[in-house]
Amino acid sequence: MAEHPAYPVGLRLTGRRVVVVGGGQVAQRRLPALVAAGADVVLVSPAATPSVEAMADAGEITWTRRRYEDGDLADAWYALVASDDGEANARASAEAERRRVWCVRADDADAATAWTPATGHSEGVTVAVLTTEAKGRDPRHTAAVRDAVVEGLRDGTLVAPHFRTRTPGVALVGGGPGDPDLITVRGRRLLAEADVVIADRLGPRDLLAELPPHVEVIDAAKIPYGRYMAQEAINAALIEHARQGKSVVRLKGGDPYVFGRGMEELQALAEAGIPCTVVPGISSSISVPGAAGIPVTHRGVAHEFTVVSGHVAPDDERSLVDWPSLARLTGTLVILMGVDKIGRIAETLVAHGRSPETPVALVQEGTTAAQRRVDATLATVAETVRAEDVRPPAVIVVGEVVAVGARTTA
Repeated sequence: MAEHPAYPVGLRLTGRRVVVVGGGQVAQRRLPALVAAGADVVLVSPAATPSVEAMADAGEITWTRRRYEDGDLADAWYALVASDDGEANARASAEAERRRVWCVRADDADAATAWTPATGHSEGVTVAVLTTEAKGRDPRHTAAVRDAVVEGLRDGTLVAPHFRTRTPGVALVGGGPGDPDLITVRGRRLLAEADVVIADRLGPRDLLAELPPHVEVIDAAKIPYGRYMAQEAINAALIEHARQGKSVVRLKGGDPYVFGRGMEELQALAEAGIPCTVVPGISSSISVPGAAGIPVTHRGVAHEFTVVSGHVAPDDERSLVDWPSLARLTGTLVILMGVDKIGRIAETLVAHGRSPETPVALVQEGTTAAQRRVDATLATVAETVRAEDVRPPAVIVVGEVVAVGARTTA
């Protein structure tokens, strides 16, 4: 007789009794999904792994601490049989057949009435992959197909636009420090679904080349001391395109809320009644030092790190930074947008107590192919910047962690 493929279906188990026989590794992998589905899970097993036991202690499942007995599947809607007792598994499977309970058997898939698909999730979609034929069933291949589909949906390489549920609006997406692989999976997916992208110079520019031809890209680059698009104009562009019913992504470098004016844009959108989603990004303040081999904290060296903007000099009346207090700290100081002001910053730190021999590292174009690291001290950093022609964007790290990184990578 010809073999028929399994019929795929999604079980709605909320509030319904599910019995799991066996508390080993199989149960440990399967139980979280059953709990997440809202099932009333009863575990029947004399022992369990520490993780399964913790679920019982937390009240997520009910644990009957004994071996399987006939009648345990009464009133069950679904059963997972996964004990290390083959005879008990066979009896539980037979009871499931009698009671017409769909039953998965971990030890003998061919004897089961149901199979567990390889599943993954992406933005409200569950991807479930089943092998269509019992013969030649390859769980690793099934899992690989699942992983490829889910990863494609997450990173935007597999584009599946929303239609019914798609809502025009703006997403403020933190693109990370520059390497296109460091954008979050959610940020990349939203970028792949965008109609309009308003991009900063410091965003991951390589991702723009992957956009479909119909996507309009607006350059919002703020080149230091050069041509720029005023913040008001950026806000107006976001509102204008969103009101046209388009999906708009504001692609920013780093994180939208770390010196990224993200809140200003969100406030402007809120005043205009435009829905806005904020997608955090990896900040250059920690990722760029890390890419250059510098930990911003290190046991026995630095128990804190402080991130400040250096775009305003310490002696400028507009400065909001308490530089004297920063000088008295013993941890790491990370300075963004401070290349041209580093001389006066260094002088201020030394004047208020920091040793002139404090190590300093400047990491230019961090995480990109053009990345380079220049080392100095507070006493020499101003001259080093001139001599080495260090230019923005560059992250400046001040503190003993600079020497820790240098020793490790030497």
